[in-house]
Amino acid sequence: MFVSKLIGEKRRWRQYKARTQQLPANYRAAIDAIERYLMYFGRADGAGWASMFEDLAEIFEQSAANGTLIRKIVGEDPVAFIEAFLDNYPEGGWIIRERERLVGALDRAESEAPRP
Repeated sequence: MFVSKLIGEKRRWRQYKARTQQLPANYRAAIDAIERYLMYFGRADGAGWASMFEDLAEIFEQSAANGTLIRKIVGEDPVAFIEAFLDNYPEGGWIIRERERLVGALDRAESEAPRP
């Protein structure tokens, strides 16, 4: 099950990359920059990543087909665009687990602290 899931996500990634390679050079440069940012600051994981990147490719494919300028897609604040885009996708399980781990560790530390 795990292997087939991993292979499926890898296949979707390759399809996404093939789609982005078909974009005009300026759109491809823009989506590459967004992709790089999402790799560092994205919140999804697994299938969430695949869906997010597929949707991103669709936005840029449609925009390129319509001749929409890149700044019309992302606006004056590209970070705000990406953050709004990310709001459409659930956070990855690893982030949720790490937040729970942080809260639990702080709760334990608080309960073990000597009382004045």
